[in-house]
Amino acid sequence: MRSAILGFVLGVVLLQNQAALPRQYLLALLVALALALLFSAGRVRRAAPKVALLGTGGALAGFAWAALFASHYLAQELPTEWEGRDLTVVGTVDSLPYYVEQGVRFNFAVERVLAPAEAAPSLPPRLALSWYAAAGTDGRPAAALVRPGERWQLTVRLRRPHGNANPYGFDYEVWLLEQNLRATGTVRPDRDLALKNRRLDEFAASFGAVVQRGRGWLRERILAALPAKPYAGVIVALVIGDQRAVSQSDWTVFNRTGISHLISISGLHVTMIAAMFAGLVFALWRRSFFTAAELPLRLPAQKAAALAGALVALLYVLLAGFGVPAQRTLYMLSVVAAALWLGRVASVSHVLCAALGVVALLDPWAVLWPGFWLSFCAVAVILFASVGRARPHAGKSVGLEKWLAAAKSAARTQYAVTIGLVPLTLLLFGQISLVSPLANAVAIPLVSFLVTPAALAGSVLPTPLGGWILAFAHLLVEQLARLLGWMSSFPAAVWSAPLPSWWAFAAALAGMLWLLAPAGWPVRWLGLAGLLPVALNVPAHPRAGEMWVTAFDVGQGTALLVETPNHRLLYDTGPAYAPDSDGASRVILPYLKARGIASLDGVIVSHSDTDHAGGAQSLLEEIRVGWVSSSLPADHPARVAAADHRRCEAGQSWSWEGAAFEVLHPSAASYDSTKWKPNARSCTLKITLGGNSLLLPGDIEAVQETELVENDAQRLRATVLLAPHHGSGTSSTPAFLEAVQPQLALFQVGYRNRYRHPKPEIYERYEQMGIRRLRSDESGAVILRFGAGLGVTEYRAEHARYWYGR
Repeated sequence: MRSAILGFVLGVVLLQNQAALPRQYLLALLVALALALLFSAGRVRRAAPKVALLGTGGALAGFAWAALFASHYLAQELPTEWEGRDLTVVGTVDSLPYYVEQGVRFNFAVERVLAPAEAAPSLPPRLALSWYAAAGTDGRPAAALVRPGERWQLTVRLRRPHGNANPYGFDYEVWLLEQNLRATGTVRPDRDLALKNRRLDEFAASFGAVVQRGRGWLRERILAALPAKPYAGVIVALVIGDQRAVSQSDWTVFNRTGISHLISISGLHVTMIAAMFAGLVFALWRRSFFTAAELPLRLPAQKAAALAGALVALLYVLLAGFGVPAQRTLYMLSVVAAALWLGRVASVSHVLCAALGVVALLDPWAVLWPGFWLSFCAVAVILFASVGRARPHAGKSVGLEKWLAAAKSAARTQYAVTIGLVPLTLLLFGQISLVSPLANAVAIPLVSFLVTPAALAGSVLPTPLGGWILAFAHLLVEQLARLLGWMSSFPAAVWSAPLPSWWAFAAALAGMLWLLAPAGWPVRWLGLAGLLPVALNVPAHPRAGEMWVTAFDVGQGTALLVETPNHRLLYDTGPAYAPDSDGASRVILPYLKARGIASLDGVIVSHSDTDHAGGAQSLLEEIRVGWVSSSLPADHPARVAAADHRRCEAGQSWSWEGAAFEVLHPSAASYDSTKWKPNARSCTLKITLGGNSLLLPGDIEAVQETELVENDAQRLRATVLLAPHHGSGTSSTPAFLEAVQPQLALFQVGYRNRYRHPKPEIYERYEQMGIRRLRSDESGAVILRFGAGLGVTEYRAEHARYWYGR
C-alpha cells in the first residue's frame, strides 16, 4: 500500500505543475485505468511487478483526484463582469480577523446577495475582504468590532484572485485557491441607508464559527495579558498558530538561526501535548479516577489513553488552523491510535505514508509549500537514521545516566535532521543556517517543554494567574530571542548558494544518505563529496557581450534588475505595501537570494514616490550595495541609510563590460527649483549594448518628455521602453514615442490599480504606433536577454499554471 500512496502523491505533484487541467473525458479514462491497475496489483504475487502496478495506479489516481479537486474549486470563480462593482451581501465572518493599522482583514462566507440580485448565481461562496478606517458608533473603527462567527450585511467591491508572478516568489493566487477564496475585495463606505454595513447577528452557530471564535477569544486573552509586549505575537503563534503578528525582523532572526519551525504549532508540540494528556488519562483510568467503577475492566487503559491523546491532538490542530506539520502529526497519531484499538501493529513507515496520503488527499495543494516537504522529510530522515539501528545497551539506567542517554539520543536525532535536510533546505531556500544545531539545541527544549505548556495554560487559566504564567512564557521567549539575535549577527551564521539544479540536488541527497548510513557502512565520510556540486555552485550571469534585464512584477510600482557579466544594477525598489512589507522584502530579495546574489554594485532610486522607493530601506538593510544614486531629498531614510550616495544628474555615464549607461535626466539645475514634483526629477537612464538599448524614464511627464526631445531626440532612440509613469495620461506623448521608436514597451502596473494605469487612450497609442506592449499584471515578470538580438520571456507564459488568471 505504501507504493500506492507514494504514487498518489507523485500524481498530485505532477498535476500541480500543469499549465491546464485535463478535460473531463480524459479524467474519466485516468480513473478507470487507475482502478484497473490497482485491482490487477491485488492478483500479482511477485514483489517488483506488484509495486510497479500499485505505484502507477496510485499516480494516475492522484493526478485525477487533484484535477477533480481543482476543477471543483475553480468553478466557483467571480465572473469578470462583476469585478469593480458594488455588491451588497449577507454572510458570516469565516476566519480569525487580522488587524492592521488601516483596518482589518478577514474571510467572509456569503449566505445571500441582496443587491444586485442578478449577481447571486455567480458570486463565490467565500471572499477575502479588507475593511479600512470606517468609524463606528463609539468612535472606534467599525472594522475593530468584527468577530469570528458574526453575521454581517456588507457592501463590497470585488475582483478576481490575482497576485504578483515572479521567479522564486510566493504564489498568492494558488494560496487563495487552496483556501477556496475565489474573490478578494474591500468593504465599501455606507452610501445607502437601506443597504448600510451592519451587524445582523452576534453569533451564527456552526462548527467552524465555534472554532474560530475560540481562537479569537484565546488571542484576545493573550494580547490583553501582554499589552505592547514585543513577543506577544510569538505566544499567540504557539497557542493558536496565528503567525501574522510576528514582526518581519523577528522572522529574519528565526530564519537565520533555523528555529522558525518552532514558532507555530508544530508536530513536536502536538505530540508533546497529546502524550501529556494520554499519560494523564492512562494513569487515572488505571485507578478508575479513584472511584470503584473498575474502568479498566470495561475498556483497557491503553485504548482510553490513545483515544484521549488523539482527541487532544485534534483539538490542538484545530487551534492551529490545520497547518501541514500539525496535520501530519494528527494523522500519524490517529493511525497509531486506530492500530491500537484494532489490535494491529502499525510500522512507522506505514504510519508516515498514511499521514502523507491523507494530507495529499484532503489538500492537494499542500505539496506546493516548503512546510509539506520539510515536515515529512524530517520524520523520514529520523526514521532512516534510527529505526533498525543497534544501540549499546547498558542495562537499567537511573539518575544521571538516564539523562545522559536521553541527551545523546536527542543529539543524534538533531544531527540526523540537520545533516539530512541540507539538500532539501538548499533546494527550497538556497541557504543553510550554520548556527541552527546550536540554536535548536537550546530552543527546542525551551519552547517545547516550558514556553508552549506555559502559554497554553496561561491562555485558559483565570486572571491574574493566567497573566502571570503568560508573562513568564513571554520572559522566556524574550531571553531566547536575545540569544538568537546574537547568534544571527554572526557573519557566518548563514551559508547561501544559488538554488541547485536537479542533478546537484540528487548528488547532495545521495551524499547525505551515505553520511547517515549505519555505523558499519564503508567510508561514510565520502558522503560529504555529494555536497561538492552545491558547494561550488555560483550565481548564473550573462556571457560576454550579453546583458540580462528582469522587470519584476511588483504590482503598482517599478523595479528592474540589470545584469552584465560582472556587475548588477537595480533600478527602483518597488512599492511599499504595508509598514513591514514592500517590493524588496516580498519580491526582489527572495529573487536575489534564490539566485545566490549577495550584493549589488549599484541601486538607482528614480524619485521619492513610494511605488518606486518603497523597498529601498529594506533592500539596504538586507544586502550589500556599492552605491546609491537618486533624486531623493536629503532627509529621505533610504538616502540616509546609503553608505555611498550620489545625486543622479544628466551627463553622468559609465560602462560595464561593453554596456554603456547614461543618465539623461534630471539636470543639475532642476534641484535648485522648488516648483517641480518628485516625478519631474525622475532619474532617466539609458543603457546601450551593441545595437540594442533600454530606456528607463521613471515617472517623467509631458513637460520633461518635451525637454528631452528638444535637447537631443536622437539620443532617446531605444529598443525597449519602460512606459513613463506606468502609462498615465500625463506621459507618453506622441512626440516622445516618435523620438524613442521602441520595438517593445513595458508597463509595470498593478492589477485593477486605483489610478487605472495604463490609461486606455495611452495604451492604444502604443498599439497604433506598432509598438509591442507587455503588462506586468498580465505577463508577470518579464525577462529580457540583450545580445546579438533581443530575447523576451514572460514569466506567466513560461511558468504557466492552470490557476493563472482564474
